[in-house]
Amino acid sequence: MRFGSRAAAPKRVKSGRRGAPRGWRNRILAVGAAALALPIAAGLAAPTVAMATPVHTPVHRAPAGGYEDLMVPSSMGPIKVQVQWAARGGDAALYLLDGLRARDDRNAWSFETNAMQQFGNDNITLVMPVGGQSSFYADWYSPSNLNGQKTTYKWDTFLTQELPAFLEGYGVSRTNNAIAGLSMGGSAALSLAGFHRDQFKFAASYSGYLNISAPGMREAIRVAMLDAGRYNVDSMAAPWSPQWLRLDACVFAPQLRGLPMYISAGSGLPGANDNPNSAIGVFNTGNAMALEALSMINTRAFQFRLNSLGIPATFDFPSTGTHSWKYWESQLWNTRQGILDATGAW
Repeated sequence: MRFGSRAAAPKRVKSGRRGAPRGWRNRILAVGAAALALPIAAGLAAPTVAMATPVHTPVHRAPAGGYEDLMVPSSMGPIKVQVQWAARGGDAALYLLDGLRARDDRNAWSFETNAMQQFGNDNITLVMPVGGQSSFYADWYSPSNLNGQKTTYKWDTFLTQELPAFLEGYGVSRTNNAIAGLSMGGSAALSLAGFHRDQFKFAASYSGYLNISAPGMREAIRVAMLDAGRYNVDSMAAPWSPQWLRLDACVFAPQLRGLPMYISAGSGLPGANDNPNSAIGVFNTGNAMALEALSMINTRAFQFRLNSLGIPATFDFPSTGTHSWKYWESQLWNTRQGILDATGAW
């Protein structure tokens, strides 16, 4: 390839020992010049290709079936997410939501229950977001003004937009997911599934509050959120706000039609997992009894609402059981088959 005026014809080189080296040297120089010219010409012809930035897919630091902590970017800042990858590299995921007193270091499903062991051999990724105390996993209007919160909760956005987009880079589907939670997380699981039907194929609520428009429920939630981190419920949903309706499963129930669901709540009576052996233990068990009884009333109301709409769901109301983790661990196991069937995670 030549640039500029036409090059002169090369001189003949006489054969012989003296002429041969010069001929080979010329050939080598010509090849080298061509090699240097080609990338220059390619760059001039297609600058977008030469200047393009390569896209790298995230790399698993843990093998299939392994465990990993991810820091996921969000509008709230980096959010820790505990992940157990699908046993055989499948694209399905189960989102496990925490309760009202969610911690900032670990999701309680990972240490209060055997959830990871339950799904350890299944082709589904467990996704356990960390944090969100008193959030109801909703998008709030403003930071809580009673405890100096610096950022506005945007958990709905995180769980349905930012986190799925991040996990997609690891091969986790945006649309082949199940979601389950307890108490606050149970209410949120149905809300997120109801308003994002393209993302979730199954939803489960254990001891959730599914009729929060009932008399006294908003006041009860206000008191509970003050007790769990001094959060102001008005920053989530002002008294006149339609946000309350978005959080009430009995109101958005029609949007759940066609969604496989598992819903449970105990009676509030102490059972096999309640063995208080101290004064504080007795106090905590009493609280757990009251909370579960309230959840059971809410869940019965939700069952009646679904029946009135002709929407099927699996309900379980054990004769004993309080608002505590070992009961939710058992309910997760009861739900496992439905989750695997809905997502095809075999």
